[in-house]
This record gives sequence, C-alpha cells and structure tokens, in this order.
Amino acid sequence: MSAVANGFGFEKFMPGFDTDDWRSIDQTVARWVCLHGGPSLLARVAGLASQAEGRGDTALPLGDAVAEELDLPSGAALRDQLQELANGNASGWIHVTEDTPGISDAPFVLDREAFYLRRNFLHEVAVAALVRRRVDDNPTVQCPVTDGDLRALFNDSWTDAEGPQREAVRRSLGRRLFVLTGGPGTGKTTTVLRILLALVREHQTQHGGLRPTIRLAAPTGKAAQRLTESLRHGAKQVTPTWEAQRDVVMRAETSTLHRLLGSRGLGGGFTHGADSPLDADIVVVDETSMIDLSLLRATLEALPQHAVLVLVGDADQLASVGTGTVMDDLVQALEGTEAMVRLEHSFRAETELSAINAAVRLGDAGQFEITWGAAGERAGQYDLPTVRLLRPRLTAWSRKVFRALESGGVFELHGESDGESLKAAYATLKEQQLLCALREGPFGSEQASAAIERVLQSREHLADWQGARWFPGRAVIIRRNDYASGLFNGDIGLCLRVQHARGLEHLQVVFEPLRDAGEGQQQMAMRFFDPESLPDHESAFALTVHKSQGSEYRDVAVLLPPDAEHPLLVRQMLYTALSRARERVEIWAEHGSIQACLKQRLTRAGRLVDRISSAT
Repeated sequence: MSAVANGFGFEKFMPGFDTDDWRSIDQTVARWVCLHGGPSLLARVAGLASQAEGRGDTALPLGDAVAEELDLPSGAALRDQLQELANGNASGWIHVTEDTPGISDAPFVLDREAFYLRRNFLHEVAVAALVRRRVDDNPTVQCPVTDGDLRALFNDSWTDAEGPQREAVRRSLGRRLFVLTGGPGTGKTTTVLRILLALVREHQTQHGGLRPTIRLAAPTGKAAQRLTESLRHGAKQVTPTWEAQRDVVMRAETSTLHRLLGSRGLGGGFTHGADSPLDADIVVVDETSMIDLSLLRATLEALPQHAVLVLVGDADQLASVGTGTVMDDLVQALEGTEAMVRLEHSFRAETELSAINAAVRLGDAGQFEITWGAAGERAGQYDLPTVRLLRPRLTAWSRKVFRALESGGVFELHGESDGESLKAAYATLKEQQLLCALREGPFGSEQASAAIERVLQSREHLADWQGARWFPGRAVIIRRNDYASGLFNGDIGLCLRVQHARGLEHLQVVFEPLRDAGEGQQQMAMRFFDPESLPDHESAFALTVHKSQGSEYRDVAVLLPPDAEHPLLVRQMLYTALSRARERVEIWAEHGSIQACLKQRLTRAGRLVDRISSAT
C-alpha cells in the first residue's frame, strides 16, 4: 500500500517509503513536518520516532536498522545527514545537543546516536536532573538506626536473609530519594513499613516531635489498596517500642498517584507541581515499574525538596504502557550506591514458585525446565497451538471459576448491610485469574473473557440471566479514572444480587472500600454501583498481564499466543504473569512461545541511565 493509498497524503515527498505499519499519529507527525516545509528525510525520521514512542521508547536509536529503513548505508550516514540538515535549512527543526548547550524551541533533538521528539527529551533531562538533585542532597541524620533498633523493628529476628531489609532501613535515613526493588515475597512492604517507622522517628527528632505528613500512592487503585492492606497487616506485628511511630504511619493517606498529584483529567496536567508542591514530608510510591517517564517527572516536580521519596517496585516486571522503563533505569543507575537496595531472598512458603520466578527473571531456560519440573502439582503446562485446542481448556477453566464463585456464595442473595457475606463473595476474585499476553484476537483477553462468561451463563444457577449483559458473578475491571464515582483504572468489581432495606432486590456491582479517606479514617464498607452507571469497563475473567500488575491470586493461568515471533513474548511479561500466583501456575502455550519469552528481554531506547549515572 502506498503512502497516498493509506491516507498519508504526501507520496511526492517520500516516494516508495512504506508506512503500512504506522499509526495515524505517526503519519500525522511526519505530515506536519512536510506541510510546514521540513525536509523529506526529517519527516520520515520524525514519523519513525513517533512510532518508537508508541513502542515505549523515549528516543529513536539512529543505528543501522533505522538507516536501512531509510535506504541509507549506515547509522553513521544517517546521523551525518541529520547533522547537515541541522546546520543548514533544518536549523530551526533540530536541536543538536553537542553543538549548543541547553535546549532550543526546535521540535526535534539530536543527542549523540539518538533522535528525540522534544517532549521526551525534556522529560528525560528533567527526570535525570531531579533524581541527581535528590541523590546528592543528604541531610545529617540526628537519630541513626542502631542494631538494637533493628532488632526491635524486626521483632528480635536477626537472620542473614533479612540482612538486605535491615540495610534498606539504615540507608533510607539521610536521603531525599531511596529506591527499593525486589520480586514477590521478598518483603518489600515489610521493609517499607520499617523504613517509614524510622523516618517518622527521624522527622520527630528533627522537628521537636512534630508528626510528619505521609502520603502513600500507587499507579492504580488496586495497587494502592494492596499497599494499604499490606502495611496494616504488618503494623499488627510492630513491637510496643515503635507504637507511637506506627500510629503516625497508619494515619497516612493512600491514593492513586494521579489523585495524589491532583490530575485534571481529560484537561491534562496536575494541580500540584513546582509552583504548587504537595503538602508532604514523606512520600512512598509502590509499583513504580508501572510509571512512565512523564508521570515520574510530574511526581518529582510536585515534591518539596525537603520531602523523602521512597520508590518501591520490581524492576524485572513489565514496564509501563507509556514511554520509558523508569524503575529498571533507576535501579541500573543507582545500583551499588547508598540510595538503593535490592531484595532477592523470597520468604514465601511456596519456594517452588519462587525458584521458577527466579529462573524466568534471569532468562535461564535450563534452570526454568528444572524448577518447573520440580514444582510438581504447583505448575502445569498445556500445549495450545490452535484455537480448537484452546476452547476445551477455557471450558475447564470456566468450570473452575464457577465452583469458586459458588463456594463463595456469589450466586446467593446478599443483604446490603451484610458486610461479611459481601466480602466473602468478593474474595473469590482473588482465587484464580487467567492472564493473557494479548488483548485482542482468539488468544487475547477479550475473547477469553467472553468465552468464560458464556460457560458461566449456561449453568442452571444463572438460567434467568442467560444471554444478559449483567448477571450474578460477572467480574469487571474499570478502564479509566473516574473521580466522581471514586473508581479508578484497574479497580475490579463483582456483580451480585443485593437486597436493599425495603426488601427490593437489584443487581449491583460491588467494589472494595475506598482507601484514601485521610487521617487513617478508611472507609470499610463495600461500595455499590448500578451496573449501568459504571464508568468505562470491561469483563475481567481474563486480563492482560499489564492489567494484572499490583494484584495477586492463589492460582494463575497464563495464555500465550502460538506465534513464537510475536513481539509481546518477552521475559518481563512472563515473569510478571507468573509472579502474580501465590500457590499454583499454569502456562497455556507451546514450548516455542515459552522459550521466546525466556530468550527475549524487553529493552527500550533512551539515555536516562547515562544521564543519572554521569553524576552519581
């Protein structure tokens, strides 16, 4: 298909150049360059840079592969031509960092072997500068953590396995930025609680006993919920020595990161920024791997310089759907410094699953086979090379889902005020989850969810709702933040039969309590919504792996496409999916697809690591 045929509309500028796999936004960027008199080569490179951004890259690497797309002999030749354009008739289009310090108003930036859309360059430079500023700002500690303090914080336990956790507590004091990374079961939340206790004591020591303002946040409502629950569970084990600090921590507000920053919704931007910083002394952001470059910049700019920022997450998980791999980049840049600690020992009882996760994280195919075989009944694998073979597997899984819903009382009538039965019904959603690498197509989450719903509706319990969109037991996931309702992207709801005070029965979608009421006054009642009033949502019986981040389930099944060359088959995707399971995992895929995941590690182009490391 030619550029004219697919709507690109300027074949005369770029004869024979293939844009079949370009998105409309990529075409628009290139078209804008041409229509404003920019050189044809620049238009093509700009379109490719936009396409790279769509893949999550911060920049377009000007290597031989890109040069080949442009019919140039090498990446060096491409860079030379762009340099010539910048020095000549494209001087207003391209800012060359090696020629001119700072940043001009040019829409594109040539930075060594990378070509940037201006906004991504500005994001990257700003994040690096803000991170360096925090890393280099080390206030004097007035109340250091002693060995005796650590023993009390860890309930008189002093094992070698807890050594990195103790070190994290020590290092977090006297820092404006601290990064904690580790896989599932390594004790990240336990360590965060101890860090918070130590930071509260330090703040009180420095400010005459004044209580610090603590803000807890995560990218999604689900992740924020889990952070709150984990901290509250851990607080129950805190020794009397630290009770005063524990009470301060438990008053902390928890919210989504967008809500913390004061998102303006569709209008874009945030209420809080450099000119209107957050009221915060300590900020903890969990699941940092889900944050993109622009959101990290907004977070850093919104913090007062005196505030302590603790970034927590698993650097080996999937990166955000936006640009950059900020958690991985921060870990690479700060590893070996006092500003970061990596937790590696898993404290989970299910050591078989931990061993599998470790093998996947390292991309060790041989060790993966060994650990998978040693897991016995905790791990199962089903070859599903065709849609025909997938159908019976989905049916068997659907029956398992039905049994869990039935045993949890999901199909029964629930009183509006019967909190215990509502929570028991909702808890069935944490029993098992099908995760898909893809969203669309026969191996994607959309069609898998629809197939599961059809099986459920065929059962006698749901005869009255057969073919209906809403039925008791239907699980849904919210797709966008809706501040009016208090529902956020990633929140999971369960449709139930609910009897109101007047005896009337209605289908209601039940969600977990809202956890950001402030001052520790957390709303504990389940929330009810009319099905037709929900913001944008979709079925949640099968989720993409991306959507599952921040969640945990007893049993997990992972569905991979049979095409071993599919670009989404990467190590981080498989690791993220498998690490959602507490007790048992299944992989529905051919051996080739699994091996492709282990072999291919997702990398994204950008220079954030270099920019941070150059001054740390």
